[in-house]
Amino acid sequence: MNDAELPECGVARFLMLFDGPWATLIIRELMHGPQRFGELRAELDGISAHTLTNRLRLFESRGIVTRTAYAEIPPRVVYELTPLGLQLRPVLDAMNEWGVTAPVAAFTSEAA
Repeated sequence: MNDAELPECGVARFLMLFDGPWATLIIRELMHGPQRFGELRAELDGISAHTLTNRLRLFESRGIVTRTAYAEIPPRVVYELTPLGLQLRPVLDAMNEWGVTAPVAAFTSEAA
C-alpha cells in the first residue's frame, strides 16, 4: 500500500495495524517493558504461537516494536516497544478507562 491508498481517517489507519483481539493486548503487555516471546505468550492466555509471531513481525516491520536477538546459548530474543510504540500508552489508558467504567450491560447480551 502506498501513501495515496491510506485512509484519510486516523481511526481507519489505526485499525489497519490494531484490528483483531490480540493486537492491543500484545502492546499492553509490552508497555510493562522488554519481554521474551515465552513471557508474552504466558501473559496472553489463548494466543497461538503463530498469531503472536505474525503480530510481532508486523509491529516490527512498522517500527512499533524492536526485536533484539542475543548471541547466547540458548538463544535469547527480546521484544520491546519503540518510541512510536510507547506513544500508544494514552490510547490504551483511555481504552482501559472506558472498559472499567462502562456499564456492565454494554458487554453482555442484555445491552439495549
